[in-house]
Order: sequence, then C-alpha cells, then structure tokens
Amino acid sequence: MRETDILFVDDDAMLREANLQSFALAGLNAEAAPSALRALELVGDDFPGVVVTDIRMPGMDGLALFERLRARDPDLPVILITGHGDIPMAVEALRQGAYHFLPKPYAAEALLGPIRHALEQRRLVLENRRLARALAMADADDPLQGRAPATERLRALLRQIADTDVDVLIEGETGSGKDVAAMALHRASRRAHRPFVALNCGALPETVIESELFGHEPGAFTGAQKRRIGRIEHADGGTLFLDEIEAMPLAMQVKLLRVLESREIAPLGTNEIRRLDLRVVAATKQPLPELVRQGRFREDLYYRLHVVTLRVPPLRDRRDDVFLLFGQFAEKAAKRFGRPVPPLDGALHRYLAEHDWPGNIRELAHFAERAALGLAILPDLPPAPAEEGSLPERVDAFEARLLREALTAAQGDVRTALEALKIPRKTFYDKLKRYGIEAQEYRK
Repeated sequence: MRETDILFVDDDAMLREANLQSFALAGLNAEAAPSALRALELVGDDFPGVVVTDIRMPGMDGLALFERLRARDPDLPVILITGHGDIPMAVEALRQGAYHFLPKPYAAEALLGPIRHALEQRRLVLENRRLARALAMADADDPLQGRAPATERLRALLRQIADTDVDVLIEGETGSGKDVAAMALHRASRRAHRPFVALNCGALPETVIESELFGHEPGAFTGAQKRRIGRIEHADGGTLFLDEIEAMPLAMQVKLLRVLESREIAPLGTNEIRRLDLRVVAATKQPLPELVRQGRFREDLYYRLHVVTLRVPPLRDRRDDVFLLFGQFAEKAAKRFGRPVPPLDGALHRYLAEHDWPGNIRELAHFAERAALGLAILPDLPPAPAEEGSLPERVDAFEARLLREALTAAQGDVRTALEALKIPRKTFYDKLKRYGIEAQEYRK
C-alpha cells in the first residue's frame, strides 16, 4: 500500500473531493479529513507526507491544528489555506514554522508546487531520522554492518558456517569488504578469543613471503639473526586470513597446500614439525578457476579452498546499506578531524543513492572523509526529472537532461553527441547556450 503524500483537512466536503481529484491527477496519494481532530488521529509518528489545512474550521481551527502538529513533530510540513482576512495570522504561523500558506482562491498548480517541495524535504528529514536510528542500533561488535537483503544473506551464511571449522574462500571485488567478512566469521566462531592474523599476499615480495608465513630460526638464511614466529604459527588456535591469495607465488602455493592438508609446519632453518589448530580464510578479487586455466594458480589448492565459498556483494547490489555506512564513516571522520558531521542534504542524498560505487566500501569511506572535511565535490549530475511547473518548463528540463546525458556519454566530444542526438550543430549549440551547459566541462 502506498504511503500517504498529502493529508488535506477542510470541513467543506465538495472542496475536499475536488482537491483529492487534483492530487490524484498529479500522481499523488492523498487522504482527506473533515476536521482537525480527525487529522490528529491520522497523523502518526514519522508521518511520511504533508498536511494541507484550511484555517477557518469549526471547533479546532487550522492554526490550532498546526500548533498541535508542531508540538508532535517540528519538522512536519504544514501548508495553510487562508482567506483574505487570515493572511496576517498565516504570516505569523510561517515565522513559527509553518511550511507555506496559500490565499483563496487558488489554482491547483499553485498548491502542487509547494507540496512537491515539502515532500522532498520531508523525505530527507525521515531519511536522516532512519539513518540516526540505524546508527544507534548498529552492533558495534559486528564488523559486517548493514541491513540490505544481500548483507543479511551473507551474515546468515557466516553464522551458519562459523563453528564448522572448514576453510573458507571469499570472493569479491576490490574494496567490497572481504576482510570485514573474514573478521565477522572469526568473531562468530569459537575461535573469537584467539588471534585473527591477516596477511596480504599481494603486498609482499616473493623473497619475503615464505619467512612471513612460516617463520624462521636464527641462521636460517643470511640476515636471520633472531627467531621469528611466522603468521601461520601465530594464528594457532585462531584464524589465518590470506588476502589476495591469487597473488601468492606458485612455489608458496605448494607449501600452503601441505599446511592445509596436514595442519603442520616446519619453520625455515629447522626440521621440527609443529602441529597447528587453525582455520584458514582466503580471499580473492579474481576468479580462481580462470587463473587455474592460465596456469597461474594451482588446481589442487583451489579445490582445497573451494570447500565453502562465499561471495561478498558489491556495494551497488546492497544500496540500502550506503546511507548507514556513509553515516558511520562520516561520524568517525568528523570525530577524528574535529569537524561537524556533514548534513545529508538533497544533493548529497542523490549522489549517494545514484552513484555506482565502483570502488565499493573503500571508495565510500574515503568519500565520507572528504565530506567531513568539506572537500567532497559532487559531480554535475543531470537534474532530476521535473515533476512540477508548466508543460514548457517540464519539456525544457527534460531536453537539458538529454543534452547532459549525451555529453557525459561522449565524454564531451561534440561530434559523438551530435550523432547520438541527431540534431544540427547550430541547434545543438543554441540549446547549450539556452540551458547554460558548457561542453568542455564534460571532457576527460
């Protein structure tokens, strides 16, 4: 069932019916109330729409209704319909927080414009409230934050396998949070009180990775003066997380396979065999079967890791999490930099909702830091389709959006944009001038 966009309050039945028809024709979901008391019954917490009320009504009038609604929710948009003699009272109500007033008689279009603006404001207010509640309710001990369906499915899978002790392969794009999923798996398991040891296989040169993994004894090689406990042994009793395992050298893959099968290691410089109790979680941003076919990854190691495979969804597939994660990152960044938390205004809200986030959570975190510093530059997004104004105004807005989209797709190349739009060059430049669009701004 659609949420209510407008609650129209008036004691005149014919006026209520006429306005309900106008709202329906404009694509808005409206409800009517014959009195202020009935309106108070219909407006609950976080009412999603706008209240439009006549001032002159028997019993409780529109100003008294506004005061009662303002006491409940100071951010609820209330539009007052006034007679000529009520204008001074309406102006005073504006000073006290009323959203708008409209004198009688009025055209339907004159009321629709303020209503649409008020609905957009209301949507942002409620989004900020939901975000604040989600931040307050978020489990700080759960590394995997978010409530999108894809996130919930991943969380359920992690809990399902947490205590099975099988090794796990995690797939996902760069920056999607594979390390976070690994940490969530560790914390949900019986090993949570033991070490979580992480190693990025792509960040170490081949000459160092064996010592990092297996450790060494004094004199094992030139420069080895002290005993070093490797990451594998350090993870004994806990979880070993091998990120970017696709970058591990083939020679090391053979030795890792032996560890996975025997749960034993022999550090460099000794023949002593040491038994281990650990879970191995590996992560990759590249499809391992393709690397196996290319001879860049051992097939036997792949199948040894492929017992349980989880995929961390990219951020574009869990858009419901974007606002929550942005709020968390922005709050932390603001605290770290000693700055106020950036407000979620209309432009920022639209960017967060429409951007595809190719860099995933890592990109979002960096963007939140820039926003907290006041350095987040929002791109020149095409304007949202106009839902108000006259037909010529809507046509102009639509035409300007098509021009911007063509320039964006052509990366500012005029010839390519002209081919896509199929209009003469002079017409194209006339329209750019008319809408204040600069083609060079779209060149890369």
